[in-house]
Amino acid sequence: MPPKIVVRELSKSFPDGRGGARVVLDHVSFTLEDGAFVSIIGPSGCGKSTTLTIIAGLVPATAGSVELSGRSVGSAEHQKTPVAYVFQQPRLLNWLTVRENIEFVLQAGAVPRSQWPARVGDALRLVGLEDFRATYPLRLSGGQQQRVAIARALAIDPEVILMDEPFSHLDEITAIRLRAELMEIWERTRKTILFVTHDISEAVLLSDRVIVLGLGGRVLADQAVEVDRPRIGQEDRLFEIERTMRVLATRWWAEPDAGATRSRAG
Repeated sequence: MPPKIVVRELSKSFPDGRGGARVVLDHVSFTLEDGAFVSIIGPSGCGKSTTLTIIAGLVPATAGSVELSGRSVGSAEHQKTPVAYVFQQPRLLNWLTVRENIEFVLQAGAVPRSQWPARVGDALRLVGLEDFRATYPLRLSGGQQQRVAIARALAIDPEVILMDEPFSHLDEITAIRLRAELMEIWERTRKTILFVTHDISEAVLLSDRVIVLGLGGRVLADQAVEVDRPRIGQEDRLFEIERTMRVLATRWWAEPDAGATRSRAG
């Protein structure tokens, strides 16, 4: 089976306001296999979120290419590939109920209305909110609102889910609970997930692989997390990988001009 996501020599620059350009991504390349859970980590300004927005087709690349399921992003064929995006903030419509928020994206995605009840019910069951379908977002906790955002993403039955620091605004207890729930959802659905975070421990816990971006938007490492799932009870092994990555990160991010990709860091 071909890779679900193929990123080739992806570059992105923005005007710097002085007649020049600021490079955010510099010849970034990686692939995700179907059903993979991969995280991107790196310091602020290294192009993590920009990578997601280009893959989603929200902004164009300056150079390079992205393919989803063999379809070039930006092409007419790419529009046939359902992609879900979970943002740092839930971005729910407060004047609509939980059910209506999910139906809103189903309507936007031209999903037949006859499928809406089943899709809404299935998505809310996956996130444990089936009893809250008639509730308005402002009556939900922050964690519950982010669960609705995840349910909304799942309802369109996407081939790829892009997640941009979805737990960073939550308190740590809630974030721990949602990470565990996300792992369970991924185990059940096997959706391809590309997850952006600045938290090394979060990336190691959740991911099959961790892609490390450095300042200047270059891939510095592509680290496999070779720990069996479920990962409860294997904290010692995860901690060893995390500790190794933290030691290496002090070198990676102290060398913004290091251009060579380091594969399989360790």
